[in-house]
Amino acid sequence: MTNSNEVAYAIHVDQRLCTQCGLCKAFCPVNVFELVEGVPQALRLDDCWGCETCAGQCPAHAIRIEASAAARAAQADREMAPPLDEAVKAQYKEWADTMREILGLRWHPVAISLIKAGEPLPDVPLPEQRLRYCQSLMAARRGASIMMPANRHACPDGTSILGLTPMPEKLASGELYILFHKLDSVEAAKRMVHERPCLEPRTVDATVVCPLDDAKCAADVVAVIAKPEQMMWLSMATSYYTGHRHDFHASGYNAQCVETTLLPLTSGEINISFGCYGCRASSDVDDSMMMMGIPVDLMPDVVKGLKELGKKAIPQSRDKIYLPPF
Repeated sequence: MTNSNEVAYAIHVDQRLCTQCGLCKAFCPVNVFELVEGVPQALRLDDCWGCETCAGQCPAHAIRIEASAAARAAQADREMAPPLDEAVKAQYKEWADTMREILGLRWHPVAISLIKAGEPLPDVPLPEQRLRYCQSLMAARRGASIMMPANRHACPDGTSILGLTPMPEKLASGELYILFHKLDSVEAAKRMVHERPCLEPRTVDATVVCPLDDAKCAADVVAVIAKPEQMMWLSMATSYYTGHRHDFHASGYNAQCVETTLLPLTSGEINISFGCYGCRASSDVDDSMMMMGIPVDLMPDVVKGLKELGKKAIPQSRDKIYLPPF
């Protein structure tokens, strides 16, 4: 049920273009549509997430989703968190500057924070429309700071994985993955859903993403979006003092919510991701890029190791010192 803080959506179906194929009803994760005498109608607008799955799957491009003009605060009476401690903020900036300088990162590392239920909210702007979590993360790497309570998240899958809402039945059952032809069978889809971590529903009130060098609240995970060679050095930096070989978990499903955020958060270890169908279809992440999530507690050793690698190993490798002369 909607409340006064939710973004309202209007769904426009151009009946001149509509072929009455029923794909909008089949693909809607939250069952907004019904077919009335073969004609699709959005009968449950209060449930619409604005994810635009229906519009994306419509072969006739007959569907348009329109959001309300303005977004209101998540909870106007919520206690606001104090600004991030200046010493912590300076530490984050030093980490970000070091990573960008030594690795040659084009984009900002991103500070990810999951605001637990009932905690004070940081002073971070909300988007006017719903965004997918991966879209917010990609915007943060380009300098944006974004806070999203559940009513600003556009992807029911990622939102439920991150503990903001319960999981819609079509996702929990695996049905939607079969419709997208992402997996061979319902059994395979159920296994994929079962094997991924998922926070308890309603245990998180909002996700916050900011450039690490301008973080607004304490980070849980630092995300890096970069090229494979840069990720190699980050992986080596994490192992510089221990020699530990990493056991990465990546599948191509739920990349930013699970692989870049939740696995590092719950395991305490770095994790890589190659991206997924959703994040590559809905954001500007380049085809040559991959992702890494680093638990914030590991960042001091990662940065120290990176500085040591930057003294000799990184410049020599990039200078191709073992390449035979031609």
